Amino acid sequence: MVRATPSLDAPSRAQAVRALARWLALDHPGHLVELRIPPFVAVQLGFADATGGHRRGTPPNVVETDPDTFLALVTGATSWTSARAANLVHASGARSDLGPLFPLGRHP
Repeated sequence: MVRATPSLDAPSRAQAVRALARWLALDHPGHLVELRIPPFVAVQLGFADATGGHRRGTPPNVVETDPDTFLALVTGATSWTSARAANLVHASGARSDLGPLFPLGRHP
C-alpha cells in the first residue's frame, strides 16, 4: 500500500522526480537497468557487483513506475515489496529488483 506523500504542485513534482532519479543514477552509474518514471524521466542504473550493460534498443532490465509511487519509494512512504504487490511498479529482467535502493539515503 502506498502512503500519501507531501502534496507538490505539478512543476515541483516534476523537478523532484527528475532530480531524485538523476541522483540515483549518479549514485549507481552504469547501464544495467533502465528506470522509467513517465512522463518525466528515464535513467540508466548500474551495480558494482554486476557486469554488462545496455546501449541500444530495449534494455533487458526495465523498471517502470508512476511519479507518486517513485516519490513514495524514495521517501520510505512505501516499500518496494508493497508497491510491487499493488502492481504500482512494473519490473522485468533478472536484475530489476531495485528494492535495496529505497528509501534513498538508507543504502551504503
